[in-house]
Amino acid sequence: MTGWPELDGSLHTDPRDVGCEQAMEILHAYAGLVLGDSSGDASHRHTGVAAHLLACGPCADDVQGLLIAAGSDRS
Repeated sequence: MTGWPELDGSLHTDPRDVGCEQAMEILHAYAGLVLGDSSGDASHRHTGVAAHLLACGPCADDVQGLLIAAGSDRS
């Protein structure tokens, strides 16, 4: 059977991942940090949110939408 490595990877979460609820509480602030600093400070200051955005497509879409609404499409 094929696809086992992909399935296995999807079953493991990054222990730093804060989850949707906690990420959504500060998503606007995270997006503000992304907009204000190109050095990656947002992902270093909020590693749990950064880990979550890598794993959760809907939350990543939300932050991308915030960035677009603010006039930038950086992520």
